Amino acid sequence: MTTTLTMRRAGWLTGLGLLAAIAATAGARADDVAGTWLRDTGASKVKFAPCGGAVCGTLVWIKPGVETPAKVGQKVFFDMKPTGPNAWAGSAFNPEDGKTYTGKMNLSGGTLTTQGCAMGGLICKSSTWTRAN
Repeated sequence: MTTTLTMRRAGWLTGLGLLAAIAATAGARADDVAGTWLRDTGASKVKFAPCGGAVCGTLVWIKPGVETPAKVGQKVFFDMKPTGPNAWAGSAFNPEDGKTYTGKMNLSGGTLTTQGCAMGGLICKSSTWTRAN
């Protein structure tokens, strides 16, 4: 009887462990990236939000005194669709050269890494973002 009770408890605890693991991974949704992010250079902020069935990023702030062709209100990330847990792919617009590139985003904790690539991924440029208050 003791063995049966021990096995039931072990099964119950294993079940709880699985539920906890599922709950932890269920939080990795596309809307986790939603919000305003500050670029590592401190020169700009982008607000990511759902748009249709994807995520888009719009420039919402440029540091005063920064010379750039970018304009507040410009969409710089668009059609970013989930490709896995905390990962998206779509398009990234670079206001500096006026070109649109293949874009990727990865969220790890409080850090968002964006990447724009050209020539089939041979040439890429990355930026790191942190959540803005």
